[in-house]
Amino acid sequence: MEQSPCPLGVGAVGLSSLSGAHMRLFPAVVEALKEAGAPDIPVLGGGVIPAEDVIALKAVGIAAIFTPGTPVETIIKAFADACDS
Repeated sequence: MEQSPCPLGVGAVGLSSLSGAHMRLFPAVVEALKEAGAPDIPVLGGGVIPAEDVIALKAVGIAAIFTPGTPVETIIKAFADACDS
């Protein structure tokens, strides 16, 4: 029996990085989801992320990036939209 890549019905993955490793870790999660047969699961991330890194992260498939000061309502809406897509 083949196991589903998302047995719990994952709608989105949220990541947070305050260590500066977002350029290595966030794309690795996107790649791991692809390898697991779940490339359609949106990945959203947040942390202390420079503007130039936001552009690069979106280019590798991160659906949304939240930086300090992002209103909670914006984050909730982004996750709700991601889960509905």
